[in-house]
Amino acid sequence: MATNRIQTGIRFTPELLYKITYISKQNKRSLNAQLEYLVENCIKEYETKNGVIPIDEEEAYNK
Repeated sequence: MATNRIQTGIRFTPELLYKITYISKQNKRSLNAQLEYLVENCIKEYETKNGVIPIDEEEAYNK
C-alpha cells in the first residue's frame, strides 16, 4: 500500500515506552497514532505562540 508517511526510528527508555503505550491503549489508539496526535498538538501549540513554521518543500520532500 502506497503512503505519504515517512518511517522514523524513535528511541525510548523502557519506562517511557511503557507509559506512552499505556496512554495510547487508554485512548484506544495505536502507539503510532498516539505519537502523531501528540506531535500535531505540540506543533499547533508552537505555531499559535510563534507563528506558522514555513515548509521548504524541497527539503521536506527530498526533491
